[in-house]
Amino acid sequence: MGKRVTLADVARLAGLSPAAASMILNGRPDTRLSQDAHERVHAAAAELGYRPNMAARALRTDTSHTVGFVSDLVATTRFASGLIKGALGAAEAAGQVVLVAETGGEPEREAEAVSALLDRQVDGIIFASMRARETFVPPLPSNLRVVMLNATNEVHRCSVLPDEETGGRRAIELLVDAGIRDGILLLGYDAEAERDLFRSATVAARVRGISAAMADAGARFLHEESIWLWEPAPGYEFTARLLARGLRPRAIVCLNDRLAFGALQALGDAGLRVPEDVSLVSFDNDELAAYLRPGLTTIGLPHEDMGRRAVELLLSPGGPPAGHHLVDMPVVVRESIRRS
Repeated sequence: MGKRVTLADVARLAGLSPAAASMILNGRPDTRLSQDAHERVHAAAAELGYRPNMAARALRTDTSHTVGFVSDLVATTRFASGLIKGALGAAEAAGQVVLVAETGGEPEREAEAVSALLDRQVDGIIFASMRARETFVPPLPSNLRVVMLNATNEVHRCSVLPDEETGGRRAIELLVDAGIRDGILLLGYDAEAERDLFRSATVAARVRGISAAMADAGARFLHEESIWLWEPAPGYEFTARLLARGLRPRAIVCLNDRLAFGALQALGDAGLRVPEDVSLVSFDNDELAAYLRPGLTTIGLPHEDMGRRAVELLLSPGGPPAGHHLVDMPVVVRESIRRS
């Protein structure tokens, strides 16, 4: 490998002083240098393949232009990988580098990951969770910027979350707009059965939106079924059991797409068609939702938008603003709701 190209080399080729070249390459708006000088410096940097010495810049500016991203299972889980994709895009646009650490949700590994990132002098850390929840965060320097992504923490109060309450409302509004106000089955949650139980703040918000929209429409559920594990097998099992008991819903609202996958199969096995006999609406916009037949109408989780927002908040001039910063959940309309 040849000798590293320095700022002095760029300045020499451009015919300017190193100080002038530095101001131009650092984007200083007050250089008072000509357009020609700016063009010569950028052309010289490109010709020589100049790369800034980030370690030296960090010492001068007390910033490393590096963001830490600590996740439980986000990096290795297809479902939530959009959180990282959005964060990477926003960081690149801001001239930042992202260092990703995966912990598996283990507090010991999280503490080790944070130590490693602090050793590398990151300017801030985003703590991300695959599923929205209260997240453990080890002790951190008081001046470190911190944003919780799809997560909350009592000490670090800047959180980016999906707008679950509005999303819950929209699921019911889709049915009401299609002329369906009765015969609606809620699969995955029963307010009475779960009165003293707690899943998460985001699930509570989703259910709150569903309940509010039902009340606004003057509608009541035909049945609510509590299911703790929102996976295809329970979705199939409970739907088949309810159908065998003679329950005939006009529509099923599933608390996530994986429950809906199972419900769709159970309806088919019972000789019922979606949407001709039973309409189906769900949440999350899992990748498989588009490949079902019929395609599943769902309220999506805006993971990429959330990742971008987390980086933007982390880099805010005054530091991350406290509060729950809600990101809109998109309505993804496919073919699983029949209009009356």
